[in-house]
Parts: sequence; structure tokens; C-alpha cells
Amino acid sequence: MQVMIFGCGYSGQAIAEEFKRDGAKVSGTARTAEKVAELSSKDIRAFIFDGGPFGDELLAELKQVTHLVQSVPPGSEGDPLLKLMKGRLAELCPRLAWIGYLSTVGVYGDHGGDWVTEETPGSPILGRSIERVDTEEAWTAEGEAAGVPVAILRLSGIYGPGRNAFANLERGTARRIVKKDQVFNRIRVEDIGGAALFLAKRKMDGIYNVTDDEPGPAQDVIVEAARLMGVEPPAEQDFETAEMTPMARSFYGANKRVSNAKIRAAGFEFRFPNYRVSLAEMWSTGRWRG
Repeated sequence: MQVMIFGCGYSGQAIAEEFKRDGAKVSGTARTAEKVAELSSKDIRAFIFDGGPFGDELLAELKQVTHLVQSVPPGSEGDPLLKLMKGRLAELCPRLAWIGYLSTVGVYGDHGGDWVTEETPGSPILGRSIERVDTEEAWTAEGEAAGVPVAILRLSGIYGPGRNAFANLERGTARRIVKKDQVFNRIRVEDIGGAALFLAKRKMDGIYNVTDDEPGPAQDVIVEAARLMGVEPPAEQDFETAEMTPMARSFYGANKRVSNAKIRAAGFEFRFPNYRVSLAEMWSTGRWRG
């Protein structure tokens, strides 16, 4: 396999590590020369991509790509990569055998805490999630036209080494915002990498929720991390009166429990199926610092 990861950031690099461990050649893109150098230092063949036309070196690389992962989020004008590739997949990537598109469980919108599956109609309440639905459909259609399977990975709240409750507690930024009956799913970043590799090797298409087994209140994660660290958790704050940015508050507008039964039934096993297992591993190994 030769994989190209567009938008090789936090999740993209975790995907890159999984593919490299499996023996694949890995390339990735970043928006700046500094980030390209960072990727190169991690044994990822790196290219600048800022949404503009492909450079000659990137075009040459695409000719060899067998598996493509799109992690660049869409903007108000749509998906910048899809705009360049629309109707040209076979020309640009003649060896392409699979596409993975990283989306979000935000596309489901609010379900009052009920369970949702891949069959649940999307009803996003935020602009950024509406854009994701449109982009999912566009990539699926493009893959069908080119005869290339497209897997949509709908991700829940991403955390892992360097981005977790321990780091927030250490920085003093952890908050226990309490909203009655509110739950969230989450996903350890290494499990995103594992799921992408699992789907890619099998050339699987369709929509898959890539999320943990156990949706629960966000404040419970802070309490568990504080227990492991041996520190007092921050005081609870009521959601209705807590000072929050509009962006942070918007996340509490969608309440749902997201099922991962489909990808599990396909044979994928999560390394970190719930936050307690994950936090314990990060704390015992010291990997929480990143």
C-alpha cells in the first residue's frame, strides 16, 4: 500500500503510524513548510497543500497512491481537495483502490440522548456539520463514478497523548461543566488510526461510526483523570450559568449516544473501548504528555 493523507495533523499522524507499522509507504500534506518539516522528521513523505493547485511533486506522488485519506475539513465553499479531484480521480490517481473520508458524529445532530447508528438520518444543527454531510455525499458519489470504494469514518470527540484530561488538569484549564442528562462519545486517536487501516486493507466502503463503547458525561472523565493523578478535580459548574465561548457551548446542543456496533460487527477491535481503560493506559505509561 501507498497511502496519501491530506491534512496530516493529529488524527492524520496517528493514521500514518498505523499504516507504517503495517509496512505501507506513507505520504501526507500540511499547510506550512514548518509542518512539512515536522512530518518529514516522522518518516512521512510530506508536501504542502493549502487548497491551491497541486504542485508537480505532489502530482507525481498521487500517481503512485493506492489509498487516500482526506482529513482536511470543508469550508463554506466546500471541500478544497474534492474541487481539484472532481471528475479526475482516475487521471490523478490511476492506482487508487480506496478512499477514507474523516467526518464527524456531529452530522447526527441532537437526539435527546437516544442511540444513533449509521442508519439514523443526519440532522446536523451546526453549519460545520451540515458541510460535512454534503461532503460525505460528494466523496461517495465521486468514488462510485470512478469505481473506487469510499469509507466515511464518523468520529466522535478526539483525544489521546497530548490532548486529554490529564493535560488540561496540569494546565489548570479542566472544567466540570454539568448539564443534566448530557452525554458525549469520544475516541482515542490511535483507534482512529486502527480503524482507518482496518477499512483500507479490506477496501470497505460505506459509513462507519468510529467511537468508543461508552457515551457518558464529560465531567466524569475529568473526575477519573483527577483520581488517577491524585489531585482534586475542579468544582462543578452549571452549564446554564458557566462562562463559555459560543463554540464550546454549541457542543452541548447535541445530545446522543453513538453506536459503534457496525464496525465491531465487521471485525474491528478497539484498543481503548472506554475512557477508563484509555486514561489508565496513558497514566501508567506516561504517554499522556504526548
